[in-house]
Amino acid sequence: MDLKEKLVSSFMAFEEQIDVHSELHDVRTSAIKNFENKGFPTKKEEAWKYTSLNAILKNDFTVFPKHENAIEFAEVKKYFLHEIDTYKVIFIDGKYSSFLSATTHDGLDVCLMSSALNKPKYKMIIDEYFNKIASKEESLTTLNTAFANEGAYINIPKSKVVEKPIEIIYFSTGKENALMVQPRNLVIVGENAHVQIIERHQSLNENPVLTNSVTEIFAQKRAIVDCYKIQNDLQSANLIDNTYISQKQESRVSVHTFSFGGNITRNNLNFYHFGERIDSTLKGITIIGDKQHVDHYTLVNHATPNCESHQNYKTILADSSTGVFNGKIFVEKEAQKTDAFQQNNNILIGDKATINAKPQLEIFADDVKCSHGCTIGQLDESAMFYMQQRGIPKKEANALLMYAFSNEVIESIKIPELKQRITKIIANKLGVNLGFDL
Repeated sequence: MDLKEKLVSSFMAFEEQIDVHSELHDVRTSAIKNFENKGFPTKKEEAWKYTSLNAILKNDFTVFPKHENAIEFAEVKKYFLHEIDTYKVIFIDGKYSSFLSATTHDGLDVCLMSSALNKPKYKMIIDEYFNKIASKEESLTTLNTAFANEGAYINIPKSKVVEKPIEIIYFSTGKENALMVQPRNLVIVGENAHVQIIERHQSLNENPVLTNSVTEIFAQKRAIVDCYKIQNDLQSANLIDNTYISQKQESRVSVHTFSFGGNITRNNLNFYHFGERIDSTLKGITIIGDKQHVDHYTLVNHATPNCESHQNYKTILADSSTGVFNGKIFVEKEAQKTDAFQQNNNILIGDKATINAKPQLEIFADDVKCSHGCTIGQLDESAMFYMQQRGIPKKEANALLMYAFSNEVIESIKIPELKQRITKIIANKLGVNLGFDL
């Protein structure tokens, strides 16, 4: 039995295990039918032209973990932003860990998706927001919708400034020979509210993991949302991250994606505008080697006037690694005075690394300011020579140039402790001690 057949045949048993109201049953049934019809995406689809899942799908994944596994904080402390106090929603092999978590209902909700989906007091919110912005057609998103039960539920009320960042971390212990997990996150940020969210998926041993994650974010009027995705997993881990963002008038949402580890990583990032004077920021740093593969697929749908979007993705590829950037800015006829910027810069280290870049603009308005650009090259030899002439060893000179290349994205991180953490990860990936702190 292949993975598709296993998932479809497991659907009825899954629904019997959970307490779900009839509306959600209908949503799930429609979603699993869509997945059954379409199956896993292939390279024949334009959106997946450069990324194949065939090698991953050969694994005999367990789709429901057989045991509840526990881990000690000391084992995983390094994966937390432990330098500061944070709210924490932590999962182990797809199951909630109350021991490692620090949730709250005091003035805001930072808790479990399963509670929100299955408890009557959350019904009105779920009816209004759940599966409203996520794609009803994209097969992996609908697969997640069919099995959606556990993940993070975050609801920030009007005018609330959340004083601490929120960490969402999914650990995989490797107790299963191969494990598939499908977390579902729902984030609702009220008018004039402000929140910072850090998301991470982390394997603790080399057994294969496939994570198919979906996050829906709703930013109401004048809300500010800063999201940081840290992808520095083992090379046995595969991540498909689907994020859908709805923005209302004058809201500001930024998503920073740091892709350093994993086998195959696919980031689907979709912004939708529903009001004027909206600001959307999409930034990313990718540094990979060996045979790693990272695919960034972005969409910003400008549907209303006087809005801005800024995309800036930096990629450094070594060995036989492969990078993909497929970014689209879509400007509808009504979206006059749009200001949209998209930039993708890539450095190839060695002859075997590959980058596939496809920046796209589709503009149907006539009073706009839109630009896109893509560069592919190698390190500046004259700059290398200049630095070596001043006594900087070649390895350190290489690292400094690559750090400078990515610094524009690093500088926009708003959490100082996270900025330091990302800087250290980059130094480790480059194999040097940069000799300074931020």
